[in-house]
Amino acid sequence: MEQQTEPGKDQKIWQVVLAIPAGKVASYGQVAEMAGLGRQARYIGRALGKLPHGHSVPWYRVIRSNGQIAFPEGSEVYCRQVSLLEAEGVEVVKGRVSMRRFRWN
Repeated sequence: MEQQTEPGKDQKIWQVVLAIPAGKVASYGQVAEMAGLGRQARYIGRALGKLPHGHSVPWYRVIRSNGQIAFPEGSEVYCRQVSLLEAEGVEVVKGRVSMRRFRWN
């Protein structure tokens, strides 16, 4: 059974993501750890998917730990994420971001 999101956990996640500075990225696992959720990286994606319309949470700064964009290449949301990252100076090459260079520490 798929794990449902919980409002309290979601708020913690959104607060962590709001703290990621422009021009930096964090992995789903990194966000989970910082939100006090241990190794619940998959939960992060579900919580970000439930952001309310008109929010200001920079969801696009969260990517896979290997630097890869999680959405299917060429999809609308993939293109939007790449565009938003590049607008902040984050280089995306073949669907990947250099974690060494752009990871938020």
